[in-house]
Amino acid sequence: MKFIGNILWFLLGGFIIAIIYYLVGLLMCITVVGIPFGVQLFKFGTYSLWPFGHELVDRPGQPGCLSTIMNLVWIMCGWWEIAAMHLAFGAICCITIVGIPFGMQHFKMIVPALLPFGKEIR
Repeated sequence: MKFIGNILWFLLGGFIIAIIYYLVGLLMCITVVGIPFGVQLFKFGTYSLWPFGHELVDRPGQPGCLSTIMNLVWIMCGWWEIAAMHLAFGAICCITIVGIPFGMQHFKMIVPALLPFGKEIR
C-alpha cells in the first residue's frame, strides 16, 4: 500500500511540490547565510517525493539551542507559509474519501514545516 500511495502522491502533485522545494532551496543556497535554510528545503523536497512510509522525527538530543534559534529565524522570515500551504492542501484533499490519505500526509508535514531544524527523515 505504501508503494501505491507514493506513486499516486508523486503523480498527483508530489513531484510539483518537490520541484518547488528544490528550486527555492537552490535560491537560498546562493548566499552563505541561506545555506542552512536551503538544506532544510532540500530535506522537505526529498520527503515530499515519497512521504508514505517515511516520517520526519527529532534527531537524538534535539531540539538544541542552535536548532531552537534557527527555528525562530525560520518562522520570523516567513517560512510559516509552507505550513499554511500544507494545511490548505490537506483540507482540500480531505474533502473526498479517496483524498483522505493524501490530506493526512499534508497534515503530517505541517509541524516539520514550522520547526524544520533538528529533524531527520526515517
